[in-house]
Amino acid sequence: MADVLSDLVALLALEKLEENLFRGQSQDLGWGTVFGGQVLGQALSAAVQTVPRERHPHSLHAHFLRAGDVSRPIIYDVDRIRDGGSFTTRRVVAIQNGQPIFHLSASFQIDEPGFTHQDPMPQAPAPESVPNEAERFAHAMAQGPKVLQRWSKVARPFDNRPIDEPEELVSPPKRPPRRMLWLKTIGPLQSDEPALHRYLLAYASDAWFLTASLLPHGVTWLSPGMQVASLDHAMWFHAPFRADEWLLHVIDSPAASGGRGLVRGSVYRRDGTLVATTAQEGLIRRKGA
Repeated sequence: MADVLSDLVALLALEKLEENLFRGQSQDLGWGTVFGGQVLGQALSAAVQTVPRERHPHSLHAHFLRAGDVSRPIIYDVDRIRDGGSFTTRRVVAIQNGQPIFHLSASFQIDEPGFTHQDPMPQAPAPESVPNEAERFAHAMAQGPKVLQRWSKVARPFDNRPIDEPEELVSPPKRPPRRMLWLKTIGPLQSDEPALHRYLLAYASDAWFLTASLLPHGVTWLSPGMQVASLDHAMWFHAPFRADEWLLHVIDSPAASGGRGLVRGSVYRRDGTLVATTAQEGLIRRKGA
């Protein structure tokens, strides 16, 4: 397992300070602030560590409040809201410099049989036939803004393979607000613990997500004057999966208004099983607008 993936797995484990208090460190992915997926995964990890092993997270709802500083630790404070007969609820507040930067509510359930149905997975090319980020955007990264050049040189724990994306990363052509990407960790994971794979999918789900709402407008987060930031994030887990095996994230944006864009997604195993549903609203506006 590559160092960057090993480091991420270690960061997601957290340091336990007290019964409901945990401390996490951060990876710098090239822009100096904490990647939203990281704090999402760490907060879920903190919640999981206060819940019996036979109860698994089935949903989470989170809000990003402030940008996190990668140079300082993050404290995760868990509130044990409810322990019921079938469901358990936890609330987690992430604190840095004495201020909350993020909060999450997660619900857990014992395994139960029940009715089953799902939307079918759309047709997609095999992940082996899709170029990875570095291959697809090599020219744009070399010629683009300094922030993009710096970002392109940082190792990442996930292999993301967006399908049919134009190579232009600053002023792309306008197109419908839909995208698909294959993703998996860059190396195999030694652990079969389902919780770890959920943390990692939570981490990965924040990549290539909100920017789908910009596709009809011919801009990206790199376009001059654009301000793009996640405001909230939700996930529902439906079926088992491994984060080191290919997963297809199918994303669309049904609406944008008031300087905000809404995106939603479905995550499928390669065999077509729907394993998770995702949703996010974020800030998408031109500065000064």
